Amino acid sequence: MALLLLTQLLNSLAFGMLLFLLALGLSLIFGVARVINLAHGAFYMLGAYLGLLASTVLNNFWLSLLLVPLCIGFLGLMVERLLLRGLHGRELEQVLLTIGLGFVIADLLRAFFGAAIRSVAPPPELAGPIFLGPLLYPKYPLFVLALGIVAFAVVRLILVKTPFGIQVRAVTADPSMASALGIPPARISLATFGVGTALAGLGGVVGAPLIALAPGLDAQMTLLALIVVVIGGLGRIEGAFWGALLVGIVEGFGRLFLPQAAMFLIFALMALVLAFKPEGLLGRRTA
Repeated sequence: MALLLLTQLLNSLAFGMLLFLLALGLSLIFGVARVINLAHGAFYMLGAYLGLLASTVLNNFWLSLLLVPLCIGFLGLMVERLLLRGLHGRELEQVLLTIGLGFVIADLLRAFFGAAIRSVAPPPELAGPIFLGPLLYPKYPLFVLALGIVAFAVVRLILVKTPFGIQVRAVTADPSMASALGIPPARISLATFGVGTALAGLGGVVGAPLIALAPGLDAQMTLLALIVVVIGGLGRIEGAFWGALLVGIVEGFGRLFLPQAAMFLIFALMALVLAFKPEGLLGRRTA
């Protein structure tokens, strides 16, 4: 029983870190660009399928892990520049446009790759199990867990220690004041949107060996990322990190002990957090 619980805990933490990669991009986009991007799960799916295609063509998972997020990030830059630039401050139009964009991406993926469920094998270097004391556990979820922790540390270091990070935090806190100080909010928002969508693409490449690709996965991942961001606090990467861990643990152990109520438990967790902290676990209280 102890080994089963430990295995499920590691599975839950790995899934939580996958959610963090997705929610990190969504949190950055909302916090800086003030865009409600409901196509975020579609960018995740696009990254997953492009990662599958690139790994097949190039026969190199690590190269696809580098190239696909760059391509998704460039697509995000184009979306922000061509579709969303005139919609800042217009939340309803943002919601409708990004929902429509998500449908378009999902339908294009279904037309190109088909509607069959696809399982993606991990790279040979991460295939197979490893001994963790008495526990025999697959290598790949441990890689996802480590990648999520590294991503959190790197992004936080960038936001705290680099000039670009300081500009991002300034625009997040007060775009008007940042503009008065010579920081271009439009340019920072554009760059952040590209980084956020690249993180969604990275999550897709990394998540494909964990979660089988199937129609509808984009909506599921968007919903889970939104829940993580709401629980953790809008625009806070620390909140996204801890929120993702909480959701991963509740989802994992919910599926183990109460499989029919796993999603209910996630929504119950969100309701409980919002009942006591409406701004989220680490969100800033607004006046």
